[in-house]
Formats: sequence, structure tokens, C-alpha cells
Amino acid sequence: METTIRLNPETKVKLDEFRQYKNESYDELVRKLIIVAKTCEKEPQLSQKTIQEIKEAREKIKKGGFYTEEEAKKILGL
Repeated sequence: METTIRLNPETKVKLDEFRQYKNESYDELVRKLIIVAKTCEKEPQLSQKTIQEIKEAREKIKKGGFYTEEEAKKILGL
């Protein structure tokens, strides 16, 4: 089941900037943000490390340092 939510245009722009890849869905973005928020609540020290790792991973992705799902399946022989 899917639902529609209303966003302030500024919020949408900020979500778009947070995308790691062009076709990343808003559902994926929101799920990631929920994970980060929960981690910050449970383990504040760990969350700083997690945030830094996310930033590094996003930079790596922007530079093309990732495998598509199809590439990963081929490498793993699936």
C-alpha cells in the first residue's frame, strides 16, 4: 500500500539534495533518515561516527564508487 504526503517545497528540495543516486525514491530517503534519527537517540557517540561514514559513502557514490544491483549479482554469481 502506498500513500501520498504533502511537503513544503523547501523540504522537497532538501530531500532531493540528500539523494545518493538519481532514481532514489523518497521512501528510501525517509527510511534512511529514520535509521539515522533512531541511531542518534540510542547511541549519540556512535551516531557521530555513523554520520561521518554516511558522508564519506555519499561522496564515494557521487564519484561513481559503487556497484549497481545487477553488477553485484553478477559478481556474486546470483
